[in-house]
Amino acid sequence: MHRRTFLKQSGSAAIGLAAAGTRLLAQQSDRPIRTALVGAGWYGKTDLFHLMQVAPIDVVGLCDVDQHMAAEAAALVSTRQASGKRPPTYGDYRKLLKDQAPEVVLVGTPDHWHCLPVVEACKAGADVYVQKPISYDVVEGQAMVAAARKYGRTVQVGLERRSTPHLLEARDRYLLSGVMGKIGFIDIHSYYGSHRGFKPAGQVPSHMDWEQYVGPASWVNYHPDIHPRSWRHRREFSNGQTGDLCVHFFDLIRYFMGLGWPKRIASTGGSFMRPEGTHVNVHDTQNTLFEYDDLQVVWTQKNWGTSPDKDYPWGATIYGEKGTLKLSVWRYDYIPKNGGEVIRRDCVEEREAYPEDLAHKETEIFAAPGNRAQLLDFIQARAEKRRPVADIEEGHISSAACILANLSMELGRELRWDAQTQQVIGDDEANRHLARTYRGDWVHPTPQNI
Repeated sequence: MHRRTFLKQSGSAAIGLAAAGTRLLAQQSDRPIRTALVGAGWYGKTDLFHLMQVAPIDVVGLCDVDQHMAAEAAALVSTRQASGKRPPTYGDYRKLLKDQAPEVVLVGTPDHWHCLPVVEACKAGADVYVQKPISYDVVEGQAMVAAARKYGRTVQVGLERRSTPHLLEARDRYLLSGVMGKIGFIDIHSYYGSHRGFKPAGQVPSHMDWEQYVGPASWVNYHPDIHPRSWRHRREFSNGQTGDLCVHFFDLIRYFMGLGWPKRIASTGGSFMRPEGTHVNVHDTQNTLFEYDDLQVVWTQKNWGTSPDKDYPWGATIYGEKGTLKLSVWRYDYIPKNGGEVIRRDCVEEREAYPEDLAHKETEIFAAPGNRAQLLDFIQARAEKRRPVADIEEGHISSAACILANLSMELGRELRWDAQTQQVIGDDEANRHLARTYRGDWVHPTPQNI
């Protein structure tokens, strides 16, 4: 659909999030959904506990290569789920799928471990909720889409900005209403600081299966700071802030503006300001153009110095002919062109409705409403046999575009993308980089071999 047509036809698409939650719980049967979690760390547990709040589930298994993390999650689950049962824990997701036959699988692993569990869960007959970015490389994403379609599974991506109340309000009031007029340029940015570095490589603790943690990625010696969470600062496991933060707002912009694949991606950057010897090997500076026919979307990353806007260190700015709209996870600001009143709205929090959120370890209270609504949509889509709001194919487009941005930066040239063939036009070298080489006996899935 053409973007302007999309914007006109989407004007009545506002989501009543609180009402939707009430309806969902009222419509559910008494039988809880057999649910498993692969990756029992920070956001894996967050997704699981928020799913408990919007749907009746029975957690039948938890998988993590860190035995302590899996045991901690199992103990927490036993205090949260209605049955009081402590779920069994696993170190290998394949055994969990075989033993427990879950109906729903949540995947909250590091990024390099998203693809294989999703594909295997689809084969095993489960519907899946996977965190963003969906994949480490482009072909992994293609295989994940193919698996969801081949096995008829509902697969939702944790791109929860699509379900965040204050951002949807901003869309409806200023974009879909036509208040901003024509949109000509959109800036996405992150000015968050860079990681300070890892300690020297150390001895793998007895409760950690480091071989399985590295999995299909290129080998990295164990560093005590990589796990948990700082794997994001190792290129072997992630696509840096482009895959972590750009993907959120790039996906939101695509959703708001009705955009598909960019036709051209051009990126420059690198690790310019990080001291030597930090063991961090992701970029700290990047400028990327995602080009569409009548719109330019630009990603700006600078993880050093100061932020040019203290209220929006990470977010998106939409420039229209009649005004400017700033978006972040905490708020939005609408600034009329000719000096009218600036309208600010803060994020919606639900502390009083869901006080247990405060007991989550490192909870992002500002993100909880959107996360709950995204999981709610997943359960509803599953029941209604429809595509969810962040269907795996949408997640693939947003994730792959960010992966291609890094590839453009690393190759030092622009990439022109053919959405039909899923190939870079006229660039054999770039196409060879669409799939990484898997380590050891791990087999890289493709759309043909799933």
